[in-house]
Amino acid sequence: MAIDRSGVLWHGEDFEDLADLIRDFRAGGYVVDRVREAVCSGCNGRSFNVLVDDDEGFGQRVCVACKKPSYIADSADYWGDADPSECVCPCGGEEFAVAVGFAFRSDGEVRWVSIGLRCLSDGTLGVYADWKVDYSPTLHLLEMA
Repeated sequence: MAIDRSGVLWHGEDFEDLADLIRDFRAGGYVVDRVREAVCSGCNGRSFNVLVDDDEGFGQRVCVACKKPSYIADSADYWGDADPSECVCPCGGEEFAVAVGFAFRSDGEVRWVSIGLRCLSDGTLGVYADWKVDYSPTLHLLEMA
């Protein structure tokens, strides 16, 4: 399905819709080169509660099925400084499909990370956090969606 852009909030049905939204958002003004779907390493679940702190560049997802928490990208490095809040859809939903977008520098390292969520209650799409990455190496972040 294509993203439904007919209302104030955009809606989608699957990973591709969420990936398209993240690409359109262009976090930091950069082309998003790759989008990864978050999958729980404990149970292969794809439904999460999500905490973010957009100021600190922090995201954590907690699998709804097995309750396993996972930091998104390099968020573990910023946990001590973060003041995360739980993501809530405008409909009140708190369970999301998660995708992480990555923009790259000319040297192939990650330049920017963005966290996109699709509400599992009503399909609302949104980018809830994004941050700059200014160190190297960074390719390991691709495995930490």
